[in-house]
Order: sequence, then C-alpha cells, then structure tokens
Amino acid sequence: MKVNFSTFTTSRNIMQDILVKIKSLFQTFSSEEISSIEKIPQSGGDRIYFRIYCSNDSSFIATYSQNIRENNTFIYFSEHFKAIQSPVPAVLATNAEATIYIQEDVGNSSLLQVLEANGQTPAVLSLYKKSLQALAHLQINGDKNLDYARCITSKEFGQQAILNDLLYFKYYFLDTLKIPYDKEQLIGDFEAISNYLAHVDYQYFMFRDFQSRNIMVEDESVYFIDYQGGMKGALQYDVASLLWQAKANLSDAWKDELLDYYIDCVEGALQTKVDRNKFTNQYNGYVLIRLLQVLGAYGFRGLFERKAHFLTSIPLALQNLKWFLQHKKLGIQLPLFESLLAQVVADDTIRQFETIKATADTPLVVKIHSFSYLKNGYPVDASANGGGYVFDCRGILNPGRIDAYKKQSGQDKPVKDFLEQQTLMPQFLNSIYDIIDITVENYIQRGFESLEINFGCTGGQHRSVYAAEAVQRHLKNKFGVKTELQHLNNENWVK
Repeated sequence: MKVNFSTFTTSRNIMQDILVKIKSLFQTFSSEEISSIEKIPQSGGDRIYFRIYCSNDSSFIATYSQNIRENNTFIYFSEHFKAIQSPVPAVLATNAEATIYIQEDVGNSSLLQVLEANGQTPAVLSLYKKSLQALAHLQINGDKNLDYARCITSKEFGQQAILNDLLYFKYYFLDTLKIPYDKEQLIGDFEAISNYLAHVDYQYFMFRDFQSRNIMVEDESVYFIDYQGGMKGALQYDVASLLWQAKANLSDAWKDELLDYYIDCVEGALQTKVDRNKFTNQYNGYVLIRLLQVLGAYGFRGLFERKAHFLTSIPLALQNLKWFLQHKKLGIQLPLFESLLAQVVADDTIRQFETIKATADTPLVVKIHSFSYLKNGYPVDASANGGGYVFDCRGILNPGRIDAYKKQSGQDKPVKDFLEQQTLMPQFLNSIYDIIDITVENYIQRGFESLEINFGCTGGQHRSVYAAEAVQRHLKNKFGVKTELQHLNNENWVK
C-alpha cells in the first residue's frame, strides 16, 4: 500500500500513527485493498481529512480530530439525517477513541467550484434548487426527535447567539476602521435587532454554515458536509447564507427566484402556507446578520491573522453589504446602527481594502527564477533597478529524496501534491505573499519597471520550481501584473 506521510499540521511520527489507525479502522468494514491514502488540504479548523483509494476504484473519506465532542456531534447528526434520507455522507466506521471516522466519499467538486467553472447557467441554477429543496427537508424533518443537547456549543441560535455574531463584527471589523460612535447606544441597537430576530415564526434545525463550499456535487446530485456546528434556529439563516455568499456573487434575479423557490419547498415540507411578506422581512434581517458575521470572520482571519485570501475577500463582502443596505429593509428602526453601516460601505472605506491592479500601461515586469544553490548560485539582477528577493526553500521537506520523485520536477502533479499536502510549503508561501505583495503594490503605484523574485533549493528542481510557479500565479491573479518566469536549472531535469 502506498501511503503519503505529512508534516503539514503535525509531526511525521504522529501522522504515520494516524494513517496506520485509518488502515486498521477501514479493515473493520471492508475487505477491499487500499492502494493509497492522500491527505486533503485543510480549508479551516483543526480537522485533518484523508481520501482513501481502493484497488477497485472506490474511495472513502477519513477524518482525524482530537475534538471528541465535535466528532460525536457530526456522527450523531449524520446518522440522524441519513435516517430521513437527507443527502449527507454515511459514517461507516468510528474508532474506539472517537478520534477517527470513515465516511462515504461524496466527491471533490463543490457547488462553488461548479459555479465558478460554468457561470450562472440553467444547469447550475438547477443544482441550487436541488440544494434548497434538500435543505428545507433536512431543516424541518430533521428537527423531529433531534437531540439538541448533542450540539457543540449553543443548542439554539437565539438572542445571545445573534448578539455574539454582531459583537464579532464589531470587534474584528468595525473597530479596526476607527469610526467614532456611542458604544452604549450601539450595544442597545444590537440588543434590539437580536431580540427582533430571535422571535421568528419558523425555527427548526439550522445548518449554521450553509454555503456552496459545503455542498458537494457528484453525478448531478448534491450532498451536504460540515454541518456539525448546527443548532436550533430560524429557517431563514441558512438560505441567507447560501444566496448571499460573497464568493458566489449570485445575481439579484437568481437570489429572488431561489428565495421564492425555497419558500415553496418550506411550504411543501410543512404542508401549510407561509406568510411570504413576513418570512421575507425576517429573512432580510438574517441576511444582514450573516453579512456582518462574514465580515467579522474576514477581519479576524485577514486583518488579525494576516491571511491574504481573507483580505482580498473583504471588498466583495463590503459591496455585497452596500447593495443590501440600498435595496432591502430590516423591519426595525436602528438609526445609529444604520448610520455606522453607511460609513462602513462608503466608497472611501471599500477602497482601503481593494487591491491595486496593473493596467496595460503598467511598466512593471516581475522576473521570477528558480535556481540551485549547488549548481547555479544566486541569480544576477541585470536590471538598472537591482535588488529584489531571494527565498531559501531548503527548510521545506525535499521530495527529491524520494525515489518516485527524483526524475520529476516541481511542475509534475505528484510532486505538487507532495509539497501541498505533506510539507509546510503552503505556510511558507503565505508568508512570502505577505512580503512581496507590499513591494509589488508599491512598485505599481510608483511606476517602477522591474522586480526580481528568486527561489533557491539544493538541486533547483522541485521546491524552488514549485514555489516560483506558485508565486507567478499569485501575482497574476491578485495584481494582473506582467511576469517572466525562468527555471535556471531546467537543463538538468530528466523526464
């Protein structure tokens, strides 16, 4: 059996022990031969996911986490929702310590990825409708006989939980803008809106993070993942989370059509008519709560933890909020809060977070090299500008020491997978992005013509090549700047 070891989140010995335990647990319910186990890149949280490949072309997902309560909640919810035929993966085995469980593999393409690849087409709209129909079924029928004492934190998304989301926005985003306001009056507005939204008519199971990234698409069917944070709450919260996801950027027409369709699904599940005006007014309130909670999360991850992905998401989230404030009504008057939000979405505020983009007239060219410390030495910058960056990749685990990768390079998928999934390369590159982005943005503004960024490793074949290509993609995607990429040791690669 081929096993990929990892140093991404934990030590090599611990990871090896985890993989041995996964193999042992797998054998308790299947006689299939495992051909490989690959670590799936983490998107958040401390859970570590693996995809198990079998010789008969079947696959499974294994999860490792030391958060026993969270594991038990996910397993309980999965069994409960599976029993009512909701589209969730079946949990097939759990170890005695409840630190590892294996479940069905429901694919590796999310609804967000399908949307990004195809655009807002009728086929994608159909997938959204399938998701909303399944959501209404899970929320309403899944509420029956559900033991909410099994929830990870709160049993209910009530007044205190809503207030916590508003405070999250206040501390991690609003306060960073340094806009003066009456703190006591704002807290009073927060309490008023949380009290208003806590008394909604339709409270059932609330997914809590129902977004297109947590909906998997396989053979035109949809499946839900990551619902372990669920609790009792308003039906409107989940549909607001899906339709107003900033990254998805759904059109207004789609939002209106899908909300109307979701209410149809709710009426079908409840077998009764819904007061659509009242439902929509309360929905608008939860849209606002969700938009603010997301901004708080982006502020925490981006402004405090300095993660580039979240920083670049802030302008889109602010534009989303701005449109909402201009076109929707809450059903409750909150003068101070509304005044503050108007300042939050002001053009000057949004511009603070927007990335400067290169234009056709921008003279800057970023020259990126990979090189070997042993064979090439430091590249010479022949430009009149001089300077630039040299990053040493030798602190990253070297795939060149593994026989299967010796004749491959950082351009080959097996080496890329190794570096992404089994080394600290992602953290290494994130730190580099934070440094070089400052310079690139400044050089664009000042009209500079040249910048060099160099990556070196022992042989100039694996780590430096991968890093150089990753940085080129990053700069093109974020700034649209012109780049030139050269691998100085490529003549020594044997394919």
